Order: sequence, then C-alpha cells, then structure tokens
Amino acid sequence: MTGNGASYRAAGVDYEALDAGKRLAMAKALSTSGLLEHRGGRALDASRGEPAFVFELAGRCLAFVVEGLGTKSIIARQVLEQQGANHFGDVAYDTVAAIVNDLCCVGALPLVVNAYFATGASEWYLQPEPAAALLEGWRRACVDAGCVWGGGESPSLPGLLDDREIELAGAAVGALPDGLAPILGERLAPGDEILLLPSSGLHANGASLARLLAGGLEHGYATPLGDGATLGEALLAPSVMYVELVACLLAEGVQLNYISHVTGHGLLKLMRPQRELTYRIERLPDVPAVLAFLAAEAGLDAQAAYSTFNMGAGFALYCPPGAAEEVIRIARALGHEPLLAGHVEEGPRQVILEPVGVRFGGERLELAAEPNPQVEP
Repeated sequence: MTGNGASYRAAGVDYEALDAGKRLAMAKALSTSGLLEHRGGRALDASRGEPAFVFELAGRCLAFVVEGLGTKSIIARQVLEQQGANHFGDVAYDTVAAIVNDLCCVGALPLVVNAYFATGASEWYLQPEPAAALLEGWRRACVDAGCVWGGGESPSLPGLLDDREIELAGAAVGALPDGLAPILGERLAPGDEILLLPSSGLHANGASLARLLAGGLEHGYATPLGDGATLGEALLAPSVMYVELVACLLAEGVQLNYISHVTGHGLLKLMRPQRELTYRIERLPDVPAVLAFLAAEAGLDAQAAYSTFNMGAGFALYCPPGAAEEVIRIARALGHEPLLAGHVEEGPRQVILEPVGVRFGGERLELAAEPNPQVEP
C-alpha cells in the first residue's frame, strides 16, 4: 500500500470487486455455451477466463475479444488543454493494441477490429485536430496489427459521460493459423522458460491512479521526470503492439505453451492459468521512469507496485526448455528486447519475483468461474 494513501482503490478502481463481477458474468456465460451448436459451432469453455474467447466454426478456430482503454483518454484531453500537445492518435493506438494483444494471447491473429467511440457530447468531433488524430491513430494501429478496421459505434451519451470526454473501446475477431491449437495453458509444465517483453510505460492500465497523482502535483502533467520528458508525455507514450512477434513465432513453428498480456493486476497476470504451478522470476526488466515515478509518488511498496502497474513488462511468453534462444532471436529481429526472466516450477499456484522479494499467492488472482449447467439444445 502507500504512505500517503494513494492507491488504485483510492482512485476508484477496486480489482476485487471487478473480478467478483467477472466471475459471476462468466458463470452465466457458461450456461449459454451449448447454443453455439445450433449454428454449427462449438464453444471452447477452457478459454473462459483467458484474454480472448475461443470457438470453432466451419473447421476454423476463431477468437473474439472486447477491450477498452479505460480513463487514459482523460489524460490526453488534460495534456492537450494544459500543454497543447495532441496525443489522441496515441490513445487510439493504445486501444487497438490493448485489443489485439489480448487476442493473440490465445494464438489468434486479428482479422477485423471494430471501434467504440462514446462521447459526452456530439460536438467532440467538431475539434478537428483531436478528431483527425484519433481516427488516424486507430487506422495506423490496424495497419500495424495487419487487420481490417471493419466499422464501429459512436454514441453520444450526455449525462453518462462528461461533455469533454471520449471513451475508447473496441472488439476484434481473429483466427488461429491452420493446424494450430489454441494456446490456453494446458501444455504448461515445470521447466518451461518465461520471457518478458518490455513495455513502453503505462500502456492501458493504471491511468486512474496516474490522474489522481498528477492532480496533486504542483506542475501536474508538466512535471519533469529527469529524462527529458514530462509526466504527461511519458504517460501518453504509445503502447507496444506484440502481434507481429506472435505471428512470426507461430509461423516459425516455435512452441508457445502460454502467453500473458501484462495489463490490469500487473505481474499477477503471470499466473493467469488455472494451474497448480509456480512462476519464479529471477530477472526483471528495467522499470520505465514514469512507472518508477508513479510508484514512488504513491508510496507503493513492491507488492503494490508490481500488482498495479506493468513495471516494464508488457507481455510474457512461456516456452519449453531450450526454446527461449529462438524466441529471443526472432524478437530481436523485430526490434524487441526480450528478457529470459525465469521459469515454471512444480508447486502451488503463485508468482515469485525474486529481485524485489515479492510473492503473490494464487488467491490474489481468480478469474475463472465454476461451470454452470449448459442450456439444453
């Protein structure tokens, strides 16, 4: 927790309450799985609780995901007003990255992304520069992900959203390459190697706490971080997209036993699989200056910091013993600098972060629901 009381819960985000709601929703969703058979498909219930839902249809394995940016667009609006810097293209890119990074965790490559742009007032679009940057950022992200921008929805929600704000979210459908089974953690085994891919900073989680902290600083988002960037600039650095890397690894035949997108919950997400295994991390990536600043300003200890922010690890790849060398080769060719960080062990479901002396027990991350009876066909 913190010395001055600043925490994600204080910022209005309570993961315990959110996760409880997710588990209830999944239990209800499980009861509908049998209905897909009426359309000639099959739901893969083992994907419930994973970053994307997987299903089969007409001989293809497909995946579907819905994801949102959260409150980072508020930071973009505040930085534009206070510093005159237009980062709406970056937050649009962040939103697509959040969606497609989740999608490829199960081995699916994005086909179509749809947008959801909700505003508090229709007049938001009369701001030509933010609107143009937003749309170009979304288009550019789709190009980088190799997928089509199919369309979307742009409701005006007066009374529900502030007139100045825009909520960014979207959905995507992807397909697994022919002959490949979905990556759901069933092949994870003791001895597997864990590689961490660097983040660029905040990515798409932690914005509510960042806003709370910025509001208490004398210079707000103009606060210098000591590396030449201001707090606002660093918070709005575009997220890293990992789709091309996953696509190349799959095309090269590299076996991936699990993939985790490190977003909400921070490095707790390393134990997302519902398996009785221990994930021991012996090396951690460098912490971006902006995340180190936020953790220090909030008074977060290592337990709180590494379960709130990504702390420099944006993506995790799990592969069989000896395969890490090939993963590193391919990743470096694409401009990533992966870190062989640790390995999977026999033992209780937990994450051990040796460099910072942190252990997360399995009870800290429960995203799966108990199966409910299927709806009768």
